[in-house]
Amino acid sequence: IAAIFGDAVNYSIGRAMGPKVFHSETSRLLNKQHLEKAQAFYQKYGGKAIFLARFLPIVRTFAPFVAGIGKMDRVRFWMFNVSGAICWVGIFLTAGYFFGGWKPIKENFSLVTLGIIVVSVLPVIYEWYKARQEAAQQKPETT
Repeated sequence: IAAIFGDAVNYSIGRAMGPKVFHSETSRLLNKQHLEKAQAFYQKYGGKAIFLARFLPIVRTFAPFVAGIGKMDRVRFWMFNVSGAICWVGIFLTAGYFFGGWKPIKENFSLVTLGIIVVSVLPVIYEWYKARQEAAQQKPETT
């Protein structure tokens, strides 16, 4: 419940602040062009972003806020917020139950933690690489 409502509050704050903060045309960070890009991103990838952000420690903090700023549809946000929270909590409770008592896990917990971080970042690296490949294919060749 805390995971669901935490993201919902974060989304609501972003939705309320977005139009007020992104009013400048000249600001390098907070300008209308960035707001429009965020809106387009969340229209296209919003559900996947909200769901997967659960599993990425830093991203999970900002994704709901940016979704609110980008005016992601509320019903769509709630659908992915709830399903992501249920999966996230379920996976980690189940993994903790089955693997928490294993001696190799207990003795090497720092390595397990490092492994979780690496696995968590892999989807971001994959999406970044895929986006770079698509951008390179769309870029016209100059001779």
